[in-house]
Amino acid sequence: MNKENNRTTKRKHDPFFRWLFADTDHTKALLELSGKVNAKVDRFLSTVNLDTLVRIPDSYSNVSDTGESDLAFRVSVISGAPVLVGIVLEHKSGNDPDTLNQIAKYVNALMKMHGEQRGYDLIPTMAIIFYNGRTNWDPFKKLVEGYPEDYLPSMLPFMHAFVNMADIPDSDCLACEDVATGMGVVAMKYAYDKEKLLKVLPQFNERLRKLPRDEASCLWQKINIYLAEYLGKDIFKELDMAFVSIGQKYGFESAGDYFRKQIADAEERAEKARDEGEAKGHADAISVLQNMGLPPEKIAEAKARLDALSSSQAK
Repeated sequence: MNKENNRTTKRKHDPFFRWLFADTDHTKALLELSGKVNAKVDRFLSTVNLDTLVRIPDSYSNVSDTGESDLAFRVSVISGAPVLVGIVLEHKSGNDPDTLNQIAKYVNALMKMHGEQRGYDLIPTMAIIFYNGRTNWDPFKKLVEGYPEDYLPSMLPFMHAFVNMADIPDSDCLACEDVATGMGVVAMKYAYDKEKLLKVLPQFNERLRKLPRDEASCLWQKINIYLAEYLGKDIFKELDMAFVSIGQKYGFESAGDYFRKQIADAEERAEKARDEGEAKGHADAISVLQNMGLPPEKIAEAKARLDALSSSQAK
């Protein structure tokens, strides 16, 4: 198993994708961007009313099997009848051969509408895979290899589309009315390409300033946390410089400041928990940082500092 596939296996979901698009406004914007580059998505959007989009709460945690998907929604068709269809968004950053089985199990578990007059419980569902990996990959094309292409619809219990996020133009992201979605897509497109990222992402500078302070701060921190996993911790400094010292100019913490604060808070927690036992105090502090979604290298840094603190106090 190569390094990329191994990381994908360990990370069943990308927390940044799930965090950003759990908000239906961001999902609408993502679907509209996708419809511009994918004919299947565009045709699907022409049949539904996105103003009726509702997320199935915490849907990604409702399936015990590893066949979980990232996010699920229900939406009304525009025909006038009170008829619902399902939407599943699945994010992948590498080749996962079990993706379609995962989605099929997920659709079967969630997309049911019981009724006396219905002869079949499952509702029509559109599954969209969003991909931002380094290599070419399309599980739908792989599935149909050796068969006439007309066989594909009968192989799957759901409608489907594959969107390579690299195909969404930078210009569309920059023009997107939902600045969080535009920035998020750019961050995911260039998660492996620091040069292009630093060229495009700062173009959101002025629009980011117009967001409410708390919203902008959270978005900025989440983007930095996401990118650090792929580009390393030095990206904090470079992005902050590219955004002209974002903490000073916009009045909220940079991602680097945010991490330092969380580590300091963890050390303080460990101090306060010392009466409960040193090991438990450290474990509690590290658990807090993990729940915050900090990248592995930051967790390791915090653990090293806690261990050093413990050693110095023991002398």
